[in-house]
Amino acid sequence: MVTLLLDQTQLEVVLSPLERVSTFRRENIRIARDTIAKVQLTDDAWTWLRGVPNPGTHIPGILAAGSWKAAGSLDFVLIRRHRPSVVIDLEGDDEFRRLILTTKHGLALTQALRLDVSDEPADVEEIVATSPIPVSKGSRRPVIRPRPA
Repeated sequence: MVTLLLDQTQLEVVLSPLERVSTFRRENIRIARDTIAKVQLTDDAWTWLRGVPNPGTHIPGILAAGSWKAAGSLDFVLIRRHRPSVVIDLEGDDEFRRLILTTKHGLALTQALRLDVSDEPADVEEIVATSPIPVSKGSRRPVIRPRPA
């Protein structure tokens, strides 16, 4: 699983040595925070895969990793099996149009992007755990309690 670091200016996807080999990348992925247009959670990232590896690793149903080229756009993909994933659409990024990442921290990422964070990069799980999540009064659901027998 990738590690996601977030600060006020950028999202950094930290790749392990094995992930670097399978994606054919030497550096971590750094995305300017203002280029993130949309973040979506998915249970099956394979349906979001488009194009062909360029360069990348593809073992159908098991691993898709690296840059994927399709119709003039370039996506960064790191999908493992059929696990929860996050799809990040980008607008104005110099390198990629979309990131598709298998991570159990997708919900924490979406919550952390809504918060004001510090200047220092921090793991999205830590950001969400230490920051209060604002809840609007209109979004509270009524509590349903069982009736006594």
